[in-house]
Amino acid sequence: MVEQQYRKLRVASSNLAIGSQNNMARSRIQRHLQEQGLRNILLAIGGIIIIIILMATYGVNALVNFSLLVTQRSSNDDVKSAKNDVAYVAPPVINPLNEATKSAQITVNGYAGEKQTIKLYVNGKLTDKTEVKKNKQFTFNNVSLEKGNNEIKTKAINSDKKESDYSVIININYIDKPPALDVTYPQDGQTISKGDSPIKVTGKTDPGVKVTVNDFWAISQDDGSFSYTLSLSDGDNTIKIVATDDAGNQTTKELKVKTN
Repeated sequence: MVEQQYRKLRVASSNLAIGSQNNMARSRIQRHLQEQGLRNILLAIGGIIIIIILMATYGVNALVNFSLLVTQRSSNDDVKSAKNDVAYVAPPVINPLNEATKSAQITVNGYAGEKQTIKLYVNGKLTDKTEVKKNKQFTFNNVSLEKGNNEIKTKAINSDKKESDYSVIININYIDKPPALDVTYPQDGQTISKGDSPIKVTGKTDPGVKVTVNDFWAISQDDGSFSYTLSLSDGDNTIKIVATDDAGNQTTKELKVKTN
């Protein structure tokens, strides 16, 4: 019994000694860290003092030289950017044109940069050149078109002989013939009973052509067929049918019918 208590006492004493050693070790580590931190602070303060002394002696010149270097690089970048801007020539802008025309020659105008020469291309061929006016406008008169669709575009050349890309392409359809017009009902000179009024005027023209009957729009289909319901008056009636294409070409037919 006494021996057991003696062993417990020895174990407790041993644990107490170990704990004391651990506490001492932790204290040494903390002191070491504190000393290291203090050295770092002192070194930082010393470095700041040295930098202040160096700046006081050499800093102004150094800052000026650095500022000049940055400014020079920025200036060089601006010069390069300006050179690139000068090298770029914006394409001309053509004023809107009708999608179709019945004229073999048209006027093409638009605007571009000052002191530029404008090239005109029709269907891929260079057909004319002109100078831009002081108001930045240019004009091409009597531009000849081919039958059917025509592709019109331009280019600009500046005083340094730099050439722009093509402008936006303008398409214009030259139509030199009036549209077809066939009236299927009624027939010219036909006599119509009063009880059949109103009648439906019908016929056919080219696709896309607009038709009027006595100045009122008829209903047109994709294949060119058309119809219009028309009320007749007693006696003689005149029916005027006009077909008009996109270019302004017209075909007119006038019928006379009688009611009894």
